[in-house]
Formats: sequence, structure tokens, C-alpha cells
Amino acid sequence: MVGKEDYLHPMKKIFTTGWLLAVQLFIVSTATAELRLPAIVSSNMVLQRNTTVEIWGWSDAQSSISIQASWLDQPLTIQSDSEGKWRTSVKTSNSQEPQTLMIRDEDSSILLENILFGEVWLCSGQSNMSMPVKGNSGQPTFRPPLTIAKSANSQLRLFTVKRKGAKTPQSDVEQYEGWAEASPENVPDFSAVAYFFGQQLQEILQVPVGMIHTSWGGSQIQAWMSQEAIQGFQQVNLDTVDISKRTNKIPTTLYNAMIHPLIPFSIRGVLWYQGEGNRFDPASYQSLFPAMVKDWRARWNLGDFPFFYVQIAPYMYGDNEVFQTPKNTAFIREVQMKCLDLIPNSGMAVTLDIGDDYCIHPPKKKEVADRLLFHALHRTYGMNSVDDASPMFESMEAHKNGLKLTFKHAESGLYAFDKLEGFEIAGEDRVFYPANAKIIQREFVHVSSEQVPNPVAVRYAWRNWVKGTLFDTNLLPASSFRTDDWDDATRAGTIE
Repeated sequence: MVGKEDYLHPMKKIFTTGWLLAVQLFIVSTATAELRLPAIVSSNMVLQRNTTVEIWGWSDAQSSISIQASWLDQPLTIQSDSEGKWRTSVKTSNSQEPQTLMIRDEDSSILLENILFGEVWLCSGQSNMSMPVKGNSGQPTFRPPLTIAKSANSQLRLFTVKRKGAKTPQSDVEQYEGWAEASPENVPDFSAVAYFFGQQLQEILQVPVGMIHTSWGGSQIQAWMSQEAIQGFQQVNLDTVDISKRTNKIPTTLYNAMIHPLIPFSIRGVLWYQGEGNRFDPASYQSLFPAMVKDWRARWNLGDFPFFYVQIAPYMYGDNEVFQTPKNTAFIREVQMKCLDLIPNSGMAVTLDIGDDYCIHPPKKKEVADRLLFHALHRTYGMNSVDDASPMFESMEAHKNGLKLTFKHAESGLYAFDKLEGFEIAGEDRVFYPANAKIIQREFVHVSSEQVPNPVAVRYAWRNWVKGTLFDTNLLPASSFRTDDWDDATRAGTIE
């Protein structure tokens, strides 16, 4: 059979062959990689102070890379690998002077300026972490005009990773707002929790602070886990999955695009505000959350860096009478509390008093940031006089026709603004009734009910929507809790 090429004019065949050769030469000539850095490594960045940080990027394969840092006496010289990747460790100091980095390969150079050494925190989670300083439409944060007007601060730097998913781990973030000094121009759209934390940390420590924000509203924790971390719980194959839809609920996609590209940029710790996306399966969250934290720490290779998180706030969720099913978010709050014992070097900000019954994004974001900050000051920066731990149920005993409850982390006593509410009590029949509760001797809570003559269990704030009434004397609220582990309890008068 005669092939199509046999009909070509000889001169045409020569032209075609020459054209193909020219294309091949063009491809070879343009295959050289331009010297490039990841988005997170740029001018205006904050490098973690007084430690060893990683600087990395891409160039030609087997290319010589020179790094000249203004704070080092001698330049560093390394070589890229066969794929053009390079990475090196650089020591930082406590200097607060602006620094520069000059990075060169054989053909080009990049100058980074206005670099500071300070404290770097990564902030992630879902919509309550994403909520900006200016608030959402119809959903305010408190005091945004004054906050924004006073926000100019050259010692506070902000970096935002924009929402993006990927099927495989990415080497760089695709969409972002690069490192910039805090100002009235960029603060309004930055995470309110992250901003208030960073602004106050900078003011207290009097050192530069860098805040990296990477979150996505409505996301499930599975989306923030790597393929390796999640494979112990479920098999994930995204080959045929359309990740452009419901991206924030697809396993590994957000880790791949919004966390992996930031590693190994050195950080001091992580702030996390997530859980509502997994509220219907608290038992799984109790395993997934610690596994995610363990995996992130292993990948950053910075040891058990601080991991401080926010317990989800009370909200109506359409039904406030559910009691013994996961539709009652007291169960996910309980799991978040249990994770304190499962995640080393962790702390939890309790928000039982600052929720909003009909707004899933409570406006008191500074109060949330304050409670995260207390953890950092006490546990990370050695300010032992700063109380950071909410009172937590410890034990109970029979006392005067009721039960006397003891709490840890309440060294200076317990407090209520008015009367205690939200307590319920049950006997051996496992039916809970509203209870009278009062603080006795300023350090115990006594709970009783005429309808339960022989009580054996107590629950507090065991509802979707509730307003916390029990505090320590530093006004840190107690979490919702139960003294039982029953899976067949009922509430008097409630049908589920």
C-alpha cells in the first residue's frame, strides 16, 4: 500500500524534514530552566529567627547556585540536581535589621530585599479561619474600621494562599497574595483570626511576625491530609475524579495545592480552625485529626511544633433538641477536647461563650485570636503567668443529694457572671433532666435535681446552640462535657 508521504513532492519532503529538525532544536534551546524560587520565598518575607531555615528553588540541571546572604560572611554554593531542583540550609539570627538575599546561577540572578527575622505562624482550616477582618456580607467582625485604620505595621508581614486543589502534590502555590507589610490596603481581606493573633504577638514580643494564611471554607479534614497520611483510613484515587467540583471535600486536594508547596518553609507553629466539615462523624475525626498533625510535623521536620486549634463554636444548626446523635455538635466538641491528649504540644481555644445562634461565623474573632495567643505566650514563649487553659472536668462525687464536680486548670477558682445554666443530670435509667447548678467554695460545681434522687452522671452544654456560663477567674470558658460515655442516653421529653 502506498503511504501518504509517498505522494509528497521531494522538495516538500526535504522542507518537512528540515522544519521538524528546526522545531526539535527550538525545543532543546528553550528547555533550559530559568532560575526560579517558590512563591513563599520572596522579598518582604519573614524567616524564622535564630534557627536554620531552608531556601530552595529551580534552575538548569546540574547548575551551580550561589547564595549570598547579607547576614553571612561567606556565600553558599550548591548544585542543582538532575531535574534542576536545589535546596540548602541557612542559619538566621535574632537581628531585627532588614536583610537581603542574592541568588545566582550561571545565567541569571534574583535579589530578595526587605527580609526580616522573626516568628512565623501558619494558619489553616475552614471558613471561620478564612473570615476576613472586614467580615463577610451580612456577617461582621467586631471593630473592623478602627482595626483597619491602625493596621500599618512594617514588622508584621502577611502571605495568603488562595483556594486551589490538585490531584498530586504541587511544588509551588498557583494563586496567592505575596508577602507584604500589614497595611490598611491588605489587612481588610486577610484572615481576622490570623491578623489579630499576629498583630498582638508582634506587639508583645517586639519582634517581626509573619502570618501565612491558607484555608478554605467548608473543607473537610481529609482534604488537608496527604495521600500517605490518609491511606490508613481510606483508599484515594483521583485519576478519574473531577476535582473542580466540591474541591474542599475531596481527600488530599487541598494538602496537595495549599500545604505541600509551603514545605519546608520554616515555621514556629500552626493555628487551626476546622471541624464543622466533619461534625457528622466525630469518631473518625478523633483519628484523622491527630494523624494529619503527625504527618505535617514529619514533613516539616521541625519536631513537634506547637499546634493550637479552635473548638467549634455553638450554633443552632437547625435543630437544638437533638441529644444522642452526631447531629448534636457537642460530640465533635468532645472529640476536639479529647485530641488535646492525642496531639503533643497542642492547645485548644474554647469558644462556648462567643458563638452566635443564627450565624455560623461568629463576629468575635479577636476573642478567638486572644485565646490562641494565650496558648502561644504560655506554652511557646515561656510566659507562665499568662493563663491559657480553660477549666476542664476532672472528677465527681456524691454530695448532698447531688453531685460535686471538680475541675482542673482552675487554680484560682471558678466563676459565673450570673447563674449557671446548661447542666443536666441523670440516674441509672440514663434519662437526663434539667439540673440546678451552683459554684460552691469558689472551686466546685454542685449539680442536683428533685427529679433525680440518685444521680450518677452530668452533662453540661450538651446542645448545638448554648451559651457557656462556667468560667475560671481569668474568664476562660469551660467546654461542654459529659461525665458518662453512654450511647443510649435520652433527654426527658425529647424524641430523636
